[in-house]
Amino acid sequence: QFLHLFFPSLVCETAYELFYSIIGQHTSVGNYWNDPHHQSLYYNYSKFLPYVNNELLSNSSKLFRRGLTKLKTLVLIGGPDDGVITPWQSSHFGYFNETEQVVDFRQRKAYLDDSFGLQTLDKQGRLKVFEITGVAHLDWHKNVTVIDKYIVPYLN
Repeated sequence: QFLHLFFPSLVCETAYELFYSIIGQHTSVGNYWNDPHHQSLYYNYSKFLPYVNNELLSNSSKLFRRGLTKLKTLVLIGGPDDGVITPWQSSHFGYFNETEQVVDFRQRKAYLDDSFGLQTLDKQGRLKVFEITGVAHLDWHKNVTVIDKYIVPYLN
């Protein structure tokens, strides 16, 4: 529904045609689009996500991993009432597989291979994952409870 605000004629079944195109890769949504039914297009057209996740290697792969692993703490916040992020678990690096089952981030190849350092942070206790109900997508940044309980304690 959120995509219809910006792309009124877009239907979910064909959204990948837009986002896996030269034009689509110039949109923030297109840069984060990972359609489990069109993985070859994802790897061929995506200019950001498969590289920063080190699913496709580049000259910056070591830099991306180093950037994440030098964080003191990585805080992941999401919840089932987000309404925009689909699946909402992708706010915790989860994703839909080809049968549209949600795969927990700890079961992802990228985590198991520690390709961008998520497992390193997790094993060292530097990864905090919070599932919060009752917060819509446009309210995360202004929800006082979320800010006071899940963000402020991790700011130095």
